[in-house]
Amino acid sequence: MNAFVFSILSAKLRVRAMLLCVLISSFSTSLQAIEWDTELSAEIRSFLHEPLNPLQANENFSVSLESEFYYDWDDDNQRLLIKPFMRWDSQDSERSHVDLREFYWRKTFSQLDMDLTLGLNKVFWGVTESVHLVDIINQTDGVENLDGEDKLGQPMVNLTLDKDWGVLDVFVLPYFRERTFAGQEGRPGFPLTINLDKALYASGAEKKHVDVALRYSQVFGDWDIGIAHFSGTSREPDLVPTFDLSGASLTPFYDQIEQSSIDLQATLENWLWKLEAITRDAEHSDRYFAFAGGFEYSFYDLGQKGVDLGLIGEYLFDDRKEYASSAFQNDVFLGGRFAFNDENNTDLLAGLAFDMDNQSRFLSIEGSSRIGQDMRVSLEVRLFSVDDTRDILYSVRNDDYFGINLTRFF
Repeated sequence: MNAFVFSILSAKLRVRAMLLCVLISSFSTSLQAIEWDTELSAEIRSFLHEPLNPLQANENFSVSLESEFYYDWDDDNQRLLIKPFMRWDSQDSERSHVDLREFYWRKTFSQLDMDLTLGLNKVFWGVTESVHLVDIINQTDGVENLDGEDKLGQPMVNLTLDKDWGVLDVFVLPYFRERTFAGQEGRPGFPLTINLDKALYASGAEKKHVDVALRYSQVFGDWDIGIAHFSGTSREPDLVPTFDLSGASLTPFYDQIEQSSIDLQATLENWLWKLEAITRDAEHSDRYFAFAGGFEYSFYDLGQKGVDLGLIGEYLFDDRKEYASSAFQNDVFLGGRFAFNDENNTDLLAGLAFDMDNQSRFLSIEGSSRIGQDMRVSLEVRLFSVDDTRDILYSVRNDDYFGINLTRFF
């Protein structure tokens, strides 16, 4: 505001005008300090077999948009992060959705070696490639992919102490988010309707049950170890057969559970040795034990071409056997991970899971490569070979597909 304008204002208005200028200046400075990234993706999936459900199609197209905005201040001791996400799907109305993946404030107390996080956040625990048994804080977003690696943001209060004796995380989780499932038109999907609006709970508090979790982690030489306990609503619902005048359907039931877990990883030259193990007790079922463990051996600079290859071997066990809620109760997983280390950061991961009881097989291939500085193309292949009607994957036996995803970064 120039001197002429100030000269015609009263003293009181001058003070107000100066304060307004300071506020506008501060706000503008804050806006300039906000960092943001956006990904716009287009995905095509082509299915190789006719669907089991006539409502489903052989082709699927979808578009997704994800942005991340964050602002650091107080010498980077405080952060506000917002990450909205949306997807439109040409076939599955359940897959077309809008979600707030993350929305949290984090404060670092440097003198106490402590972080405090409030809001929606994602936390990942796990070391194995084929499954993540110990990863329990966030709910799985089942409409995004059947590999279970897409997660919904979890409301939480998280206190992290990072001391010489290790890292201790304390979680208070005041609200529960239900798992999402593909709709009747979605592939891969269940043959029966999932009653998403009629979910049942073991706790009378239902979604408002307050869950708690603790995790201690530390590095001992070549060994990384994590020990955790979770008490609260299971992220993995039992699907209860339901019958009414409209026909048969499946209703999610969320039990109350106590789960203790351990994850280990040893880095010994070219070898990575990995283990995830859990024991879980529930109000409406018996305690069970499950683990996934194995190795990854890396060959570096193959043929002096700069290509790295990691060979993966894992065994998966669940002592509920044929009653396990997972498809992997006595399975072997063999895979290979290629890192081409080229200018396009090309990578490829292929793996085959083989059921030792019923000989079911599941092949997964994922790869991606940059196109220039702002784009990436990704490939996804899922192939199923399942004849046993008791296998969970039997419902998707006709859903073999190839998918291509093109992402533009802004």
